[in-house]
Amino acid sequence: MNDRAAHANSFGPAAEIYERGRPSYPDAALDWLLPAGKPTVVDLGAGTGKLTRQIRDRGLKVTAVEPSAQMLDQLRSSVPGVPALKGSAEDIPLPDGSADVVLVAQAWHWVEPARAVPEVARVLSPGGRLGLLWNVRDERSGWVRRLGEIIGRPEQDRGTVLGAPFGTVETARFEWTEVIGPERLVDMVASRSAVILLPPDERAALLGEVRRLMATHPELVGRTEFKLPYVTECARATRS
Repeated sequence: MNDRAAHANSFGPAAEIYERGRPSYPDAALDWLLPAGKPTVVDLGAGTGKLTRQIRDRGLKVTAVEPSAQMLDQLRSSVPGVPALKGSAEDIPLPDGSADVVLVAQAWHWVEPARAVPEVARVLSPGGRLGLLWNVRDERSGWVRRLGEIIGRPEQDRGTVLGAPFGTVETARFEWTEVIGPERLVDMVASRSAVILLPPDERAALLGEVRRLMATHPELVGRTEFKLPYVTECARATRS
């Protein structure tokens, strides 16, 4: 297994931590990504259902597709009643033309675009939309910048070159803030693939540094809740 595959496949054993620690997505981003009306949506690479839950709560029909059995188990527990299927961007277990929108949150950088693009296009109806989104920490805040120094900043290629049969790729950015507590911040860090794959002693040391940051940084010390700023980067394209 290559390094990229190891990172992509690392989340299953940490599914519960992922569910506790990862943020949701801002409503403004979903407003921009989803077309008007009542589209049928596929949440591809759905993880533990962070985005699935938000789509369902909008009253939309959504099917979750996720390659990890452990993540799927967590999703079915967290978002009961939503169809949840084992599959990947390269092999989506849905019929041709069965979706109006495919959304991929925090996962497109793990796929093989040469295989995923035609497969997504297959399950989309003509004129259907592919939407991609990523939450990125906004490190203009002093403590968040220090957090990035501790846990590292992976060089993720969020490339959104899709090609035929998709048209022009539009992009947008949405700034927002999540209120988070100390243990949730530790879970967020612990749910990152680079941290999951560390040897146990190195992982414990890194999480200890995160706890030390919260115990000593002037913006965090003594706080039971604090604001973690994000920028959600989005892209969308229409199937011709």
